[in-house]
Amino acid sequence: MNKLLLIFCFLFTSLMFSQTKLYVHPDADTYVTNTKTIAILPLKVQVKLRPKELKDFTSEQIAQMNRDEAIDIQKGMYTWFLTRKKRGTMLVDVQNPTMTNTLLKKQGIDIHNYSEYLPSELGEILGVETIITGNFETSKPMSNAAAIGLAVFTGGMFATSSATMNMDFTNTSDNELVVNYNKKIKGTLGTDAQDLINILMRKVSRRIPYTE
Repeated sequence: MNKLLLIFCFLFTSLMFSQTKLYVHPDADTYVTNTKTIAILPLKVQVKLRPKELKDFTSEQIAQMNRDEAIDIQKGMYTWFLTRKKRGTMLVDVQNPTMTNTLLKKQGIDIHNYSEYLPSELGEILGVETIITGNFETSKPMSNAAAIGLAVFTGGMFATSSATMNMDFTNTSDNELVVNYNKKIKGTLGTDAQDLINILMRKVSRRIPYTE
């Protein structure tokens, strides 16, 4: 019995390998004090499918899958932060992604391609003191539409689940990087984007200055 338990623990640990890197600005507390609202922009997402999965999709379908994934992750992050705000552990407000995306679109900005704009320019458009941007890579799409579409072609079989998030909290008054959070996980990612965000953010929540 004990041997079986040890084997199970070993397998679970191997399956759920994770790695976290975190940078926090020396004056992060000052930046947080001067922040009223943060905005979450859609991350730049890449769903890395295996060659035999890729052959069933056009380049436009892959691009749309990445865009769908980005919006679902943006919503998942907003829900995560909003939950902590209701618990009283979030020190700043979070802008609704619908407002964020609408304000950017009204200025003719592609919400999936805004790298040519400075954080200060984006912050002025959005009316926020901090923006969250970054990159996200996964071997398994978590948005409902993408996951269902891929399952139809692959019979529900995916490569070993893995995900890497590289996320920046940037101050919009001086374009200074306040927090960089880089996390990689490999194993069970959950069933949707919200599950994934919960896994990625759970351990770092007490280490970023925007939460307590």
